[in-house]
Amino acid sequence: MKIFRHIADVPEAYKGAVVAIGNFDGVHLGHQALIGEAACHAAERAAPLGVLVFEPCPQEFFRPGGESFRLTPFRAKTHLIANLGADVMYALAFDAEMAHRSAQDFVLDVLVKGLGVGCVVVGSDFRFGQGRAGDAAVLSYMGAMEGFGAVIFDHVTMGAGEKISSTGIRTALKAGRPEEAARLLGHPFTIEGRVEHGDGRGREFGFPTANMHLGGYLRPAFGIYAVRVAVLEDDKVVSRHDGVANLGIRPMYESAEPLLESYLFDFSGDLYGKHLAVDLIAFLRPEAKFAGVEALKTQIGLDIAAAKAALASTPR
Repeated sequence: MKIFRHIADVPEAYKGAVVAIGNFDGVHLGHQALIGEAACHAAERAAPLGVLVFEPCPQEFFRPGGESFRLTPFRAKTHLIANLGADVMYALAFDAEMAHRSAQDFVLDVLVKGLGVGCVVVGSDFRFGQGRAGDAAVLSYMGAMEGFGAVIFDHVTMGAGEKISSTGIRTALKAGRPEEAARLLGHPFTIEGRVEHGDGRGREFGFPTANMHLGGYLRPAFGIYAVRVAVLEDDKVVSRHDGVANLGIRPMYESAEPLLESYLFDFSGDLYGKHLAVDLIAFLRPEAKFAGVEALKTQIGLDIAAAKAALASTPR
């Protein structure tokens, strides 16, 4: 999948595309269905399949310094969208110029002159332009005037009409329900990052951990999780491992920043500097402070057993 950061960089070969537009945070089942709809129209037109996103997310631009909320930072999002078969991603800067661009100018300057879209596919609640003045009806009208198609895609729902939304997934994760989040995402919630040096306490206890900062990711409920971990090299999986992880501030040692510390059951070797993708499979218990090191080591043993049981009952 090709990635373009500026509309001036898009060559003719990637114009005329069918473009799905949205934030796609999480790339959940609803997002997957919308991109799948765009893929059908791209196949009918023999056109490239494109996805248009904004970096940073508009919410980050309008609320700088706010609480981390992302389900998929940019790197993770590109992996998931590429796996859906997109030929091209237009990752445009959401800055003051973009925020103050009118809905009409967004269509004319970005979609028509910049990307030369053949068709766009958006959700029924799509809003764009300064003050969110543009909606699906405006987009359809301008598409008819400017010669590109506009497909308005209804929300995908689960059983009993349950709406699939990034907000609902965030709520589930913050409540310690990763299984519910995975059901809505269509895949486990995954935290990607590079392994950094920690304080070495896990190794002293006989349980060496791979330590990662959370960066811009949403903070799920702090506690102990059963996890599945992929070791990546050049964005390719080189090995997979079951494990148990502590996500949080470690009440006995009080980390300054939340960490994800994963103990891999069947791995021996050096992970420092490696890039990992850690799937949160099951929430086992909240973080706790113990009377001493021996009590902590005993609990780690219990957590490992609980994680293995949870993983054994969860299909890959």
